[in-house]
This record gives sequence, C-alpha cells and structure tokens, in this order.
Amino acid sequence: MRSAILITYDKDDVINEAKGLCDAAGLQVVHTIKQKFLKKPKYGISGGILESLEEISEKIRPDVIVFDEVLKPSQNYNLASVLHREILDREALILEIFESRASSAESKLQVKLAQLRYEMARAKEKVRLSSMGEQPGFMGIGKFEVDVYYNDIKHRMQTVRSKLEKAGKQRELHRQGRKRMGFKIISLAGYTSAGKTTLFNKMTGETRDQSSELFTTLSTTTRRVTINQVPFLISDTVGFISKLPAYMIDAFKSTLEELGHTDIIIVVIDISDPLFELKKKFSSCMRTLSELGVEKDKMVYALNKSDLLEDSEIEEKIDTLNLADNKKWIPVSAKTGKNIKQLKELIKGILESYDSHIFENKSGAEKTYGN
Repeated sequence: MRSAILITYDKDDVINEAKGLCDAAGLQVVHTIKQKFLKKPKYGISGGILESLEEISEKIRPDVIVFDEVLKPSQNYNLASVLHREILDREALILEIFESRASSAESKLQVKLAQLRYEMARAKEKVRLSSMGEQPGFMGIGKFEVDVYYNDIKHRMQTVRSKLEKAGKQRELHRQGRKRMGFKIISLAGYTSAGKTTLFNKMTGETRDQSSELFTTLSTTTRRVTINQVPFLISDTVGFISKLPAYMIDAFKSTLEELGHTDIIIVVIDISDPLFELKKKFSSCMRTLSELGVEKDKMVYALNKSDLLEDSEIEEKIDTLNLADNKKWIPVSAKTGKNIKQLKELIKGILESYDSHIFENKSGAEKTYGN
C-alpha cells in the first residue's frame, strides 16, 4: 500500500470521506493537513502551509500527496515542483478508484471516457505549460501543438462513445425483452458505501463482493427475485458521492440511465450516519437522481443500519430528511436481515397499487430492533 499525505477541509465528515477515498485507492494516509480553504490561486494552499507541507513531506517521504479539491494543471505542476512528489487531486483520485474497480467491458469504457474528459478539460493549459518550457514533456505531450493534442483526445473520446452507444443499444434490447416478459424492475441507488450491495445480496441470495470501501460497484448487476410467488428483477448500481463532476456522471450515463427505466427505486440510506453527514449525503443522492430525471413517486427509502440506533434516533432522522409524511420508507438492516421481508412486501404493495396511485405502507415493519 502506498503512503499519502492528505490535504483536506477541516470538517469531520469531509475528512472521513477523503480518507475513505484514499483507502479505496489503496493509499495509507500517514498525515492529514486540515484547512478551511483549498482554493488559493498558485498552490491551492497558502505559502506558509506549503512550507510546512514541504518540511513534513521531506520527513515522512510519502509516495503521493492527495489534495481533496480540484486542481488546475498549473497548481498541480507548482505543487509537484516544490514537493517533488506525485500530486493527486480529488477527481484524479476518484478516477484511480474507478479504474481499479472496473471489471466489465462497459464499465472499463465508461472509466476511459471519464479519464479522457478529465484530460480534455486540462489539455490546453498543459500544452501552454509545455510550450512555455516550464515542464517539457508534461504528462507525456512533449511539444505537441494544442490542436493536435486536443483533437487526439476528442478522437479517442469519440471512439469510446461509439462503443458505449453499442452497449447502450444492447441494454435497450434487454429492457424491451424484460418488458415483453412482464417483469417489473427494481433498482438500488444511494450514496456510496451505504450498504447497497449488502442489501442486494440479502434480497437476492447473491454473494456479490461487498465492502465498506467506496465504489465497490461500478457495473449494473441484475438478478431475479420472487416476492410472494411474484417474480421481479432487481439491479444494483454505482453509488453516488458529493462533488462528483457532471462529466463523470455523464460517462456512466449508460449505466445510470437504467434508473430512469425502473419501476421502483430503493434509495438506500445509511441512517446511522451523524445528522449533518446524513443530510449532506441524502441531498447529494436526491440531486443526482433528479438530474437523471428519476421521478420521486418511484422511490422507496430503505433506512439501512437501523439496528445500530434507538427508535427515537431513527424518528429524529426521518423528520430531518422530511420523510415523516412519506409512507414509502422502512428501517432495515442488510447485515442482520431485519425487515427485509417487509421491504419486499412494501415494494410488492406499491407496484400493485400503481393503477389507483395509492401508496400505502402495508409492510407491518417492526419498529423496535433487538427483538
């Protein structure tokens, strides 16, 4: 495992998430620098903090320095010039995780597209730096003219998009086939590491790889389940994360668009998160789902890890998320299996009531855990 110095914001939830990203990327954080601001023009941090970082870096000698914000190529170059270490900003870190997690041909193409989009956004400034002689061969571009380099990236993006379009057409054929067979589709969505894959395994009897690490799922996996002798199809999807740039969402569009074609979306929420963190993650999920055109009427909320909380804590958090008047939520534990049967019955009841548009919680979910 490579060692890393992490530079992040001075907020507990942000620090925890940044460390989680580092862990998922195979980096061991050996020192953390916390700052209120990470957007200074030249280095992202002040000169004084840079001097301190230089001293710490010389002493610890990390393999990489992670900057939990988006850096311009010039900022990345400036930091690398002073610190003589590999610099990874937040987006580059996420892309490294995506690359290591991608297993299917389609997910690998999606990651490649995201990487090219990341490179495209920085191409002109990299060429400018190279032409000024500040860093010959910067990122391997040598003295390429900007148009040549830029067009090369565009051409590669076009090739990847063409392959993804073919995969998308194949996915559409599968969707049409499922419709003809009369299957209702259920999809799991939610913030990364909320427990989607664990819940998927519990509902389907699968043994998919599950972990507390971020982004364990990049490819959509669909399985058949039976609820009271009625067959359904259930899918696990890639998790969301705060500050995920639009181009990354766009790169995974062919996978995420499955959410727009589903009959029910189970929004998996880690209800054990601290209140502020819970609100931030829930808001991020709902914003992303809205951007994907997902209707709220299709959403069911699985309040996962409820076995870790008292009933009063669960009720407080339900109120905070403005779900108190919504009858389509249920406290569950994907780990212990608590209320999984009731969640299935809730979904079946909602699908049965679509024609009359009456959504009632008929689950009979147990309120008290530990019985």
